[in-house]
Amino acid sequence: MRFKIPNLPLLSPKTLNPLTPKPHMASPLTAPEAQARTLHSDPPQDLDDVLCSDQHQQQEEQQQTFADTAPSLCLSGESRIERAWAHWSKLGRPKLIVAPMVDNSELPFRMLCRKYGADAAYTPMLHSRIFTESEKYRDQEFTTCKEDRPLFVQFCANDPEVLLEAAKRVEPYCDYVDINLGCPQRIARRGNYGAFLMDNLPLIKSLVENLVQNLHVPVSCKVRIFPDLEDTIKYARMLEDAGCSLLAVHGRTRDEKDQKKVRANWDAIKAVKNSLRIPVLANGNIRHMDDVHDCLEATGADGVLSAESLLENPALFAGFRTAEWVPGNEESKKDGKLDQADLLVEYLKLCEQYPVPWRMIRAHVHKMLGQWFRIHPHIREDLNAQSILTFEFLYSIVDRLRELGAGIPLHLKETNAATICANGSAT
Repeated sequence: MRFKIPNLPLLSPKTLNPLTPKPHMASPLTAPEAQARTLHSDPPQDLDDVLCSDQHQQQEEQQQTFADTAPSLCLSGESRIERAWAHWSKLGRPKLIVAPMVDNSELPFRMLCRKYGADAAYTPMLHSRIFTESEKYRDQEFTTCKEDRPLFVQFCANDPEVLLEAAKRVEPYCDYVDINLGCPQRIARRGNYGAFLMDNLPLIKSLVENLVQNLHVPVSCKVRIFPDLEDTIKYARMLEDAGCSLLAVHGRTRDEKDQKKVRANWDAIKAVKNSLRIPVLANGNIRHMDDVHDCLEATGADGVLSAESLLENPALFAGFRTAEWVPGNEESKKDGKLDQADLLVEYLKLCEQYPVPWRMIRAHVHKMLGQWFRIHPHIREDLNAQSILTFEFLYSIVDRLRELGAGIPLHLKETNAATICANGSAT
């Protein structure tokens, strides 16, 4: 069964000229001026997308919350903390959040996760310099729509002015501009960003302060922990003092890259939460809703992020789990009448609605159907042999797997997903 959603226009600030909506990708450049309009620096013949009708109103509402007292660093510490919580509360204090994932937390995937319980989401990490320089990069890598809120737009950066220029382009279309201070990969080492800025705390401080002083939306940061707990707490307090309004903490160090071998340190996240006055999110070890419950209990965090587990099971936050996370003696388990092929079909329909690069789609197919491909590897080989993908081919992959009887149902507890209360606890 293919999932259909309402025809939602993409937010794509490209030009101030009114346009006829087209279902294509878009990239924000400047603030919106009126409904059903797009922004573009070039002549309008290539305009792809339209602005949602109420974005101007949404931007004004954001500015009422944050801009009235800007620049933030002119405020007292207490006022900045109060403003951070006022914004978080205005968003509904979201608890279940899609983590930023390079090439994976794009608009169609975010929308799928939102349907299945996600309260908020991050974009993939965007490279601030390339974002400011390349219109093609903006067109392909950042799209959004009216329903895609609350939204964190995440950038990696090592130059405060370049980061500010990139952030200015997206601030009308998000609820936080987020700085990636946690990427541990070699590309981040080569580019001197992400977790490798932990060796240069003054630069990190300047990145945060420059955004805080110049943006109308709050600034958030996503970090990893230091091996030493005291260093981690000092780091977190420095970010709060610099004006960070929300901190997401991945409970692993920069060197702990293998998430399957190294469990996230929830005790460290708890220590950070207890040391700060701004909202704190926990990242790490979130594989199903029992983990959500346990993490909130253990850390006192204001919400949780999930990444890898969502790629395999985008319905995680709705209480569904894959068979590997269902204890053999759990009598309350049941077939949730949903499987990963169902989710993939829904995702593909969203991709038809909101086009994204095929490399992203291919990656999601492998993630969602990974268990199925292990049973029928020749289907995976057929997929890998396709240099050019089509939706028809991908739908046929699902049909072939179903004909082979490869269905692997997701499971849903009889008690359903844990209820996440407004105060951050779980019952």
